[in-house]
Amino acid sequence: MSKELQRYLLTRIGQLLLIVFIAVSINFIIPRLLPGDPVQTALARLQVSGGNQSVDIQAVSAAYRAKYGLDAPLLEQYFNYWLDLFRLDLGVSFANFPEQVTNMIASALPWSVALLATATLIAFVTGSLLGAQLAWPGAGRGIKTLVPMMMILTSIPFYLLAIILIYFFAVVLRWFPPAGGVDTTRIMRFDWATTQDVLNHAFLPCMSIILGNIGFWALGMRSQMINVLGEDYITFAEAKGLHPRRIFVWYGMRNALLAQVTALALQLGSVVSGAVLVEVIFNYPGLGNLLYVAIRGQDYFVIQGVVLMLIVTLAFLLFLVDLLYPLLDPRIRR
Repeated sequence: MSKELQRYLLTRIGQLLLIVFIAVSINFIIPRLLPGDPVQTALARLQVSGGNQSVDIQAVSAAYRAKYGLDAPLLEQYFNYWLDLFRLDLGVSFANFPEQVTNMIASALPWSVALLATATLIAFVTGSLLGAQLAWPGAGRGIKTLVPMMMILTSIPFYLLAIILIYFFAVVLRWFPPAGGVDTTRIMRFDWATTQDVLNHAFLPCMSIILGNIGFWALGMRSQMINVLGEDYITFAEAKGLHPRRIFVWYGMRNALLAQVTALALQLGSVVSGAVLVEVIFNYPGLGNLLYVAIRGQDYFVIQGVVLMLIVTLAFLLFLVDLLYPLLDPRIRR
């Protein structure tokens, strides 16, 4: 590895650590700006909504403050918060006491990562290929008809696409289940039947994200390919008599993908926020649905933990996207 590439990698790692530090600090400060005692408020709300009436709210609230040092000075609380993070201790859920927030996030995170990674990758690759084909001379009539239709779907929000898909494919046709991540009535085993059941439940949430993004990537790639077509290296490659497919892939798409990857990094935040709404509509057992349930129940420790996990995950995804640049453009290695 060259020194320039090492310097580039260390710079990006430093940026990732800085983003995580700022996210953790903000996540620590914001709950402490809320008026009143959020712990006592949450416990009182649970008791009113049907919890154990014999619970001494003051005693439980005092126990929470003692455990997490909420009566200590703010600076001491800040350092204790970092120590808890290093121990992977994000607190205890109010609504599901004494369930650890870390365990709840660990159960929901694989569902969200699998859904978001699969849907984003399919939408990005398919949209980029369709957009490049649309801009390339001699594009077929099917491409010219399909891509504009996909662009129309981009203007429809994720949650509205999710409702439309549920109506047609779950209610009318009954091809896929309308909600959930897996059939809870059956015994879970690591076999093909369980895998097929998980895929059936994930199909509609995944399609709502794909259909909402594929037109965006196609539109961006078409614009970049039009700019690439006017470059001298395309003309030179054609004059050398290279195969059109090779020109399309290695001279056209490879140079247009750099701006497309930049757009992917800029849109990851919107994709994640849209996926949160999709999980809520489909009652999908991911971080988005967990966050929604925690907000409704004012489960502060769960909200704090999920938001922090979403920020850190998004920062890590941006870091991975940033590492793709030297592979797409060798000039960055210098």
